[in-house]
Amino acid sequence: MDDSITPDWTALNLIGESPQFRKVLDQLQQWAAVDATVLLCGETGTGKELAARAIHYCSARQAGPFVPLNCGAVPDSLFEAELFGHARGAYTDAKSDSRGLAGLAEGGTLFLDEIDSLSSRAQAAILRFVQDHSYRPIGATRFHQANVRLIAATNANLPALASIGQFRTDLLFRLDLLTLHLPPLRDRPGDALLLAETFVRRFCAQYRMPGRVLSAASRDALRSPHQTWPGNVRELEHRVHRCFLLDKRLTVELGLSSTSPVHNSASDLDEVTTAGFPTTPFAEAKARVIADFERRYVHALLLHTQGNVSEAARLAGKERSRFGRLVRKYEKREQ
Repeated sequence: MDDSITPDWTALNLIGESPQFRKVLDQLQQWAAVDATVLLCGETGTGKELAARAIHYCSARQAGPFVPLNCGAVPDSLFEAELFGHARGAYTDAKSDSRGLAGLAEGGTLFLDEIDSLSSRAQAAILRFVQDHSYRPIGATRFHQANVRLIAATNANLPALASIGQFRTDLLFRLDLLTLHLPPLRDRPGDALLLAETFVRRFCAQYRMPGRVLSAASRDALRSPHQTWPGNVRELEHRVHRCFLLDKRLTVELGLSSTSPVHNSASDLDEVTTAGFPTTPFAEAKARVIADFERRYVHALLLHTQGNVSEAARLAGKERSRFGRLVRKYEKREQ
């Protein structure tokens, strides 16, 4: 891709107008033009995989595959086989050759997420691969050369881990060629509101429920510098998604405080509070919250499936007969 042409960041799901985030986008565009290893750092939920995909799809490798590997999800004993593959007969169940993810990423980008979770054995296994992209499948007699772009990501402080012997210093040196720190959402003024509005529009299209917008109170709270967002963009998206499904009104009320940090309390409690909580007996208050959640959940699912009870039951993970009883229960209440 011509680095003089600004990518469509929104299409790549990288949304933000704050100076801190625009600086990140400029670096992503710059680094997409060079075929070198990149290390993406940042708190959980800041969009490291989105950034990795943006580098790939803005690079000369965009027609090739983007192959992600969550290093923390692969057992240590299987890591080398998962990444490098194996030769036929390498072990009992190896009845044919396996290319491994390094081979599947040929011509494209290999993304190693949560690289800090690798054991010392796995770190040693990928040293040569990170350096020169050569590797040997388990049981093979010769090395392979991978034509891949390598991008790694972590939410940990790798230099700090290296200083206490929990991450190999030589591996850190090989990874630390182009390092990009993605800022947390709390350090991106104005972007929380922009992102929330984008998520609402997306859910309006997804659930065929047009016309929904954020409430004025939610917009004010999203502008507040006191919102800490420990889960960052992922937390914001999940909160908007949940409230979109639970709120039948024309607005989406996030239940955020404009003067104090975000807590994980559900906004569903607002109606109970105004109805007399905490003077309402616990069992009665709990029953109201559960009933209100069930009613909104069933309503949202049926809207999504256009009244198809069987499909709604499948999405809810419930037997059709049990879900059907829920539907009839709240249909009677609303009549």
